[in-house]
Order: sequence, then C-alpha cells, then structure tokens
Amino acid sequence: MLIEPKKRRGKNPVTALSNGLEEDLRRQGYAAGTIWKHRKLLNELSGWLQGQQLPMGDLSMVQVDRFMADRRAAGVRKLKTRKALGPILGYLRGLGLAPTAEAPVEDGPAGEILNRYRRFLTTERGLVPVTAGRYIDCLRPFLDRRMAAGKLDLGGLTPADVTSFVVAWCPCLNSGVAKLTVSALRSFLGFLHLDGVTEWSLVPAVPRVLRRRLAGLPKGLEPDQVRRLLAACDASTVVGVRDLAILTLLVRLGLRRGEVAGLRLDDIDWRAGTIRVRGNGDCHELLPLPPDVGRRVAEYLRHARPADAQGRTVFVRHFAPHHALGASRVSTIVADAARRAGIGRVHAHRLRHTAATELLRSGASLPEIGQLLRHRRVGTTAIYAKVDRDTLRLIARPWPEGAL
Repeated sequence: MLIEPKKRRGKNPVTALSNGLEEDLRRQGYAAGTIWKHRKLLNELSGWLQGQQLPMGDLSMVQVDRFMADRRAAGVRKLKTRKALGPILGYLRGLGLAPTAEAPVEDGPAGEILNRYRRFLTTERGLVPVTAGRYIDCLRPFLDRRMAAGKLDLGGLTPADVTSFVVAWCPCLNSGVAKLTVSALRSFLGFLHLDGVTEWSLVPAVPRVLRRRLAGLPKGLEPDQVRRLLAACDASTVVGVRDLAILTLLVRLGLRRGEVAGLRLDDIDWRAGTIRVRGNGDCHELLPLPPDVGRRVAEYLRHARPADAQGRTVFVRHFAPHHALGASRVSTIVADAARRAGIGRVHAHRLRHTAATELLRSGASLPEIGQLLRHRRVGTTAIYAKVDRDTLRLIARPWPEGAL
C-alpha cells in the first residue's frame, strides 16, 4: 500500500500580515490588548475582501466604508468606524499593498468645481491638504448662499454678489476667521477666472477686513498665575513631566506652539547651553538655554519620554503611536493646565506675551525683547511699549489743571 507524501502547506499570507502588523504596532508602543484587537480586525478585513472577490490593492476608502457598514449591520459595537482601520491602513500602505489615501471628494452641486479648486490649490499653489481644506470650508457659506438663491450659476456672479456676501457674513465672525474667509474668496474668484468660469476677475470686489494694528494690549499672565500654571502639572507622572517642560519653554523663552512641537533632539546643544528654534519661514535661530528650562527638558528626556518614540522630535505622544506632538496638542496642554490652575482660558500664544512682559519688568529694552521673540520688524515689538507703564509715565504730559 502506497502512502502519498504529505503536502507541505505554505505560509498563510493573512498570518504573515498579521504577524507583521503585530511587530509594527508593538514598535509604535501599542498595548498587547490593542494589538490583538487590530490583528483580529485585519483578519476580518481579509475575509471580507475574499468574500467580495477584491484584491488588497482595491482597498479604497469607498471599500473601507462598505466594510465598516457591513460590520455595523452585523451588530458590531466596537471598532466600527473608518478611524479604527487607521493603524492597519497605515501598515498596508507602507508595504505598498493598499492604495494611498485619496484626496477628499466633494459631493453635491458644487462638488465638481470644488474638486477642481482643491487640485488647483495643492498642485498649482503648493498648499498642503489641510490648508486647502480650510479654504474650502470657508467657501461653503458663499456657495450655500448661491444655492439658496436658486441654481448654482458661478458664471453669472457680479461684483455686487461678492460684496454683499462679505458685508453680510463677515461681521458675525472673529477677525481671524473673517480674514481667512476673504482670502479664500479672493483665491477662489481668481481660480474661477483662470478656469474660464467667469469672464472677468472679481477679486477686486472682495472688501478688506478692517484690523487695526497695535489696537489691543498684550495680555500676559501675572507672576502668581505663572506659578499656579506650572504647579498644575503633576511632576510625579510622565505626562506631567512632559507638560511641565513644555510650559517652561513657552513661559521662559516665548516660543510659539509650532516651535515647541517642531523641536528636535539635535536642536539642543547641552555643552554650549543653546537651543536652535525653527521659526516662521524655515528660519533657524540660536537662543540661550536657561538652566531651569534645560533642567525641565532633561528630566523629561531621561525619565518621561517613551523609549520607543518614533522620530527625533523632543516631545511625543504618550499614547500609542508615540509620534511627534502636534502644535494643536501644545495649545490643549496649556488650556488644560490653566483650567486646573483656575486662571481661566489661556492660549499658548498668551505665554509668549507673558515672557515679553516679564522681560519688561526686569528692565529689558524693546530691541532685546524683539531678539528673544525673533521679530523681523521693530514695529511688531512696539505693542509691548503700551504695557511699559514706568517708561510711559516719563513721556506723559501733565493733565491740564481745572479740566473736568
């Protein structure tokens, strides 16, 4: 009796992918329980693709939404949104097995023109996708108003249509959003002319947003408020040590939130006692590193920064994946600490004002403050002259006697 030799089974590609995903997630700092859930989700995704007779290369966001819709229809209560597949899609795209993320696609009557405009911003103007999305979001009220008036006829736009929209809509916005809205509208109207939609450029019909320079006062924190803000960080926890180092940088050196988020390990020269700041316009400048600031940063690097952190940025997330901390997260850290300290709502830029006003109290001149804050123009620093009350008293004229 002949016995047929036992066929050797090849490696299951799903198992190989699953093992690779586990290694990738573990390297990023994910917990064992989270890794198990993502491996299970990857196996479900692979089974769904086989059932749909789709290769992995066809895993577009449309297919992702279909997969998640089928899971929700089956009664799944966890990991049921597109966001849940983020780590898996990132891993598959890194291997070249899944297509890269597609640009957002606009729907509705204005979808076609907005999609062309988005491509124009990212390819012709070189805007990053996030900024292009902000421009489009600012244009939606303008397009909605055109739709409310009837058919979306952009070719029939008149200067009065543009001006009336800005006059009616922008007064209800804060100055920053209003300026971004008129900038987006000018850009969009210029695109319509270049694209042949409008015969004439309607850019001159967009009114300017009035914003008086040096109209307000820089609002720095008082010394007692600064002490309470720093004390609101629990230095016995790794997150508290990180937040304390970030707040100390903001308060003592007047860094911008993006400069703190972009700080890299190679930017700190411990022997020379300097720190390189990557400012606006890719401008790199050296600043002295005060001992108290250096001590806080060193404590974070030695005891609190995750060992498996990705990249060379100084400050990283403490929840997996341990990627670089974003500028918006720096603002959130400041706001959370201010709330715990009971000093109200505080933005990260207010700590920049705090550093400047503290220098004024110490007797620093405006040029010296401008050097620390890395202002390109003297006029930018001039706003701090309004809070230098001692110097202002020397030039103030006496009040006329007998005047009411």
